[in-house]
Amino acid sequence: MFVEIDPNAGFCFGVVNAIKTAEENLDSGEKINCLGQIVHNEMENNRLHQLGMKTISHDDLAKLNGVPVLISAHGEPPSTYKIAKENNIKLIDATCPVVLKLQEKVRKAWERLQASGGTVIIYGKKGHAEVVGLSGQTDNQAIVVEGIKDLDGIDFSKPVEIFSQTTKESENYQKIINEIRARMAKCHTNPDTFLKVNNTICGQVANRKPKIKEFAKKHDVIVFVSGKNSSNGKMLFEVCREVNPQSHMVSNAKEINPTWFANAASVGVSGATSTPTWLMAEVADAIKDITYKK
Repeated sequence: MFVEIDPNAGFCFGVVNAIKTAEENLDSGEKINCLGQIVHNEMENNRLHQLGMKTISHDDLAKLNGVPVLISAHGEPPSTYKIAKENNIKLIDATCPVVLKLQEKVRKAWERLQASGGTVIIYGKKGHAEVVGLSGQTDNQAIVVEGIKDLDGIDFSKPVEIFSQTTKESENYQKIINEIRARMAKCHTNPDTFLKVNNTICGQVANRKPKIKEFAKKHDVIVFVSGKNSSNGKMLFEVCREVNPQSHMVSNAKEINPTWFANAASVGVSGATSTPTWLMAEVADAIKDITYKK
């Protein structure tokens, strides 16, 4: 049986940079604390923990003093930088450049809308590290929207500017935009005058969708490797399953079910932008071992 690892899968640029930054500091002998998960993949986090990295919470941060703390690719709100300065904490900032630019755009939009009483809307997962960082740019005044029902209560007679979490799905973002435009049309003859839409979904993430569709179509079975709390992973797995019902998600090789491959001639192994290539290789090797033993 043929087993292929998706050539387009693996870490996005932001995650590569964050992990490289962590490894360089660990290699120098420095014990570092990472604020939140450096990447939404349990296996990669465990690997870095074995090298000496410790994951801490925001509550932990407030109790630290004079120690190095790594900020992950997801970014942080201004309050984190304030606490770090007050506690003499050395920040190792590995925020993704795409996220940094988005934070600045969100902050400037909020400042502009103050005079008119307008609203900044962030389409994203509530509580997600990136979204927390984005909302923090508005002193947490932005409205975080996961679905259309979250639009209820917003005053659409006033200006609105909308942004998306970088790893969200573009079709659903467009649905939210269309609904906002429809609601604003009830208040304004030309709603686009009062609505500013920002295309802030990461191009590297957006381009994965058509590529993974083609990859999923060419194999009998797909094994998708992802951390259980990866938003990007959940989205890409659903894309696989839409075109190939024989798609299965695992977080590591131990979760593979040998019955999946009973009548398969080829298996594709793919993963999220937060899935390391070494982990996909482990899963691919485990599949080969299973089918060889058959």
